[in-house]
Amino acid sequence: MEHISTPKVENVKLLHRYTSKRPASGTLYLTATHLIYVDAAAGGRREIWIAHHHIASVEKQALSTSGCPLTIHCKNFRVTHFVIPRERDCHEVYSSLIRLSQRVKYEDLYAFSYNPKPDQDERLMEWKLIDLKTEYMRMGIPNNYWVLSDINKDYKVCSTYPTCLVVPKEASESTIIGSSKFRSRERFPVLSYYYRENNAVICRCSQPLSGFNTRCVEDEKMLEIISKANPASTFMYVVDTRPKLNAMANRAAGKGYENEDNYPNIHFQFIGIENIHVMRGSLQKLLEACELKNPTMSSFLTILENSGWLRHIKAVLDAAVFLAKAVKDDNTSILVHCSDGWDRTAQVCSLASLLLEPFYRTVKGFLVRPLTVLRFAFAQFFSSITMY
Repeated sequence: MEHISTPKVENVKLLHRYTSKRPASGTLYLTATHLIYVDAAAGGRREIWIAHHHIASVEKQALSTSGCPLTIHCKNFRVTHFVIPRERDCHEVYSSLIRLSQRVKYEDLYAFSYNPKPDQDERLMEWKLIDLKTEYMRMGIPNNYWVLSDINKDYKVCSTYPTCLVVPKEASESTIIGSSKFRSRERFPVLSYYYRENNAVICRCSQPLSGFNTRCVEDEKMLEIISKANPASTFMYVVDTRPKLNAMANRAAGKGYENEDNYPNIHFQFIGIENIHVMRGSLQKLLEACELKNPTMSSFLTILENSGWLRHIKAVLDAAVFLAKAVKDDNTSILVHCSDGWDRTAQVCSLASLLLEPFYRTVKGFLVRPLTVLRFAFAQFFSSITMY
């Protein structure tokens, strides 16, 4: 609350960009967690809530005869336009939103100081809404080929993996640890999805530290064990979701991709999904197309095409379809990675699982699958937060 100098502003207008409707007039409130706009017109009460952590940017424009415009761009692609009568009030709201939405340290986020009313037992039950071990058991694990492992207890093998992992039954501790040391950020191959109808699996990891000719006996053994855990196929696919040129560039930094000569039981496949920086640039261009002041179909389609967004989406979908067909139709297991094995890898593994598993297309299953994948993603994100 110390960042809020003006908690309430009256007679604030809410603009409707694409219609000729008369601007709504209401009250703007700033709280510790949300910006709240209340339009108490004769037709009923209308409220708009915007969480501070959803705000991507805030723009304050020059004072005009109607007031001072304030535009809020949200991370969920929402754009809201306000007009505040007094320039001073607009500046104070703008300054408060900047401080509230752009915290210096993640410990300053309101979530870390939130003190909920439910008792301790009820709060613990909410954390256990989705249980990773229960989901693996629903898939059919443990079985003759795969087991639940506590090798990452206390995060001693990989600091960015969960403590509950599924690994091949035949993989020894030395093999797993050796493979982790040969993978970027110690993210060794682990199971993401098990297709019980034919024992084929989708595994995930990060790129190997292979350089141009470096080998690792344990990592080669790990992939061989994963392949043999599926008796229906004599080989497994290793799918690198990056463009080949990017992966080759990583070789110069001592990383790279698997050499088929050293892994005789694999068929290697590049997919060609661009990295997160290219995706961000493409998304920004897409948003520009959606925020044209005087949009026409021609201008929208031109900017959409130039953004490359649809090509990126197609690349991710094509990769997911390739994985699903390989598992279901070819009875083949797959190991998926990109550079560090989080953004592209998580997207592709999740979509392929949705295609393969009817349960994930139910309300309950759709809740389970993203959280199962996000346990990896959140752990990896917070471990890397100091890098950016």
